[in-house]
Amino acid sequence: MTPFVSPSDLPALDLASEAGLARVLTTIDSMASQRPVAAHIVTATNSDDVSARDLSRVLATDVALAGRVMKLANSATFGMRGRVDSLQFAVTVVGFTTVRTMATVALTDLDDESRLPDDFWATTTRLALAAASVAPRFGLRAQDALCVGLLAELGTALLHLNDPDGYTATVADHRTPASRRAAERQRYGMSAVELSAIALDRWSFPLAVVLPMEQIEAAGALEGAVLRVGYEVACRLTDRDYVPQPIARLSCGRLGERDVAPVLAHVRQEADELRRAILGE
Repeated sequence: MTPFVSPSDLPALDLASEAGLARVLTTIDSMASQRPVAAHIVTATNSDDVSARDLSRVLATDVALAGRVMKLANSATFGMRGRVDSLQFAVTVVGFTTVRTMATVALTDLDDESRLPDDFWATTTRLALAAASVAPRFGLRAQDALCVGLLAELGTALLHLNDPDGYTATVADHRTPASRRAAERQRYGMSAVELSAIALDRWSFPLAVVLPMEQIEAAGALEGAVLRVGYEVACRLTDRDYVPQPIARLSCGRLGERDVAPVLAHVRQEADELRRAILGE
């Protein structure tokens, strides 16, 4: 039997220090060097001069990634099932930020489930769909909220990759997203979501994607509410023993339990299709 290892017995990765944060961000840069097309897309989509035609030409040089964008554009998520027949049209349908999000998933190896915590994509797809579903209540575009949900767990993957034993032990007994983030901050100096925001801000992702991650802990801030609600929906669908948290509090009063019931049904129905599109299955 494997002996229990307390997080306190394991060396911590201090993200509050410049050296610790640099170590994790260097991991991303190293991954990016292995996926040049994906890295190029992340950079290109930040330019005001790039067009859907330009982006589709770059995207076409990575067959696997192009296939995922096509599959996503034809999924129920974008309401165009079977009607998107060209890569350029697919880029137009899903939008530049979504293409950039897909490229980020590829270049950070989030499409390699062997390197990720258990239930990573079960949580992420449910989080993304839930955030997109409630986005209008918080003045956000559904496309942007989908990207927020798809990338919010990037920091979780990075912590797991850089500190697998310590991270697993740290979050093992923390079922609610808020308690998990508190445990992460205690060990690393910041939460995984905050790490995601730093990484995405470094890549110049739009404020609409980064701000919800930065504001997730601000209980009265509407900007973080879409992500808090998204995590709540994801937890209710992935953890049988999860004790639901008050939706009204998490959403700054914008949602009630009656509003969440159809979101749960929608996410439950569409999550597997989104997962297959993102991972190219």
